[in-house]
Amino acid sequence: MAIKKRTRIQDVAAQAKVSMMTVSRVLNQDAKVSDKTREKVMKVVKELNYRPNVSARRLASSKSFFLGLLYDNPSGSYTSQFLLSALKSCRAKGYHLIVDECSDYNQKTLDSIKELIEVSRVDGLILLPPICDNEEIVQVIIDANLPFIRIAPDTNLTASPFICMDDYQASFEVTNRLIEQGHRKIGFIIGHPDQGVSRLRYQGYLDALRSHRINVPPEYIEQGRFDYKSGLDAAMNILSLEDKPTAIFASNDDMAAAVLSAANRFKLDVPKKLSVVGFDDTQLASTIWPHLTTVRQPINEMAALAIDLLSSGKFADLSLANKAQFRHVLDFAIIERDSTQDITA
Repeated sequence: MAIKKRTRIQDVAAQAKVSMMTVSRVLNQDAKVSDKTREKVMKVVKELNYRPNVSARRLASSKSFFLGLLYDNPSGSYTSQFLLSALKSCRAKGYHLIVDECSDYNQKTLDSIKELIEVSRVDGLILLPPICDNEEIVQVIIDANLPFIRIAPDTNLTASPFICMDDYQASFEVTNRLIEQGHRKIGFIIGHPDQGVSRLRYQGYLDALRSHRINVPPEYIEQGRFDYKSGLDAAMNILSLEDKPTAIFASNDDMAAAVLSAANRFKLDVPKKLSVVGFDDTQLASTIWPHLTTVRQPINEMAALAIDLLSSGKFADLSLANKAQFRHVLDFAIIERDSTQDITA
């Protein structure tokens, strides 16, 4: 069997009818290249399935074409979806993604991050929650003068560009939607206590109830940690009550899936006897049954935007104070599926 010849930069230049230097500039995100030329070259790159030689590009540029992603998110569904989207975006930009888990916030973790920056020479870092709010980790990256983007931070919002959605408003609106459907007894499972979005989602839930002058019993509220097990423990506690809620709002899809499991143990039909709502709209929401009503967080868009900003170098040379202008609040949507039901009738 003949070995297929690897596509070269010369092949791309010839088919696009431009110089090899122009192809190189397009691949290196040179802002001086016109949009028309960029589109023409990238079309040929896709058609020929061209994969740039990273070593050669590193020699010809001050960039390493590596980006880093740091995570310690107990929600496996959220992290997996963000990671897959980031990998896809990196491939489209001609970058490689280095992923590192930071589960223990100690000196060893800080040394590992310093090594990642110095040895791998990443061009930038993405920090997922709750790492994005760790002051020591953020300071290590600032001291290294390395561009970085945080996803949904809750503190020190001027430290770097960040990407988020309005978690408070999303939670307020989905709770209000349950109230419109006739629910007055609505339970809630709070997210991980170390993440700012947990507080925002909880507050949105409380304010929606208060806006309708609905008092919620404290036993309807349980602490979770954004993972299935904590969601199951919380749901079992809530559904063990003699006066059960008619709906439970969990702070993410993993915990909402656990509520469905607990409802099954109590032989409660969802949604006839219990409506269940999640948050994030990860792939899990549309694979479990009943399909989950949830808040669609723009996870894919967040990942793609983070890669785009870091690979473009748009803020690499700005002062720390001016970096705060790169704040992106993306839209959310309430996705209604089979796990909720109007009970006004």
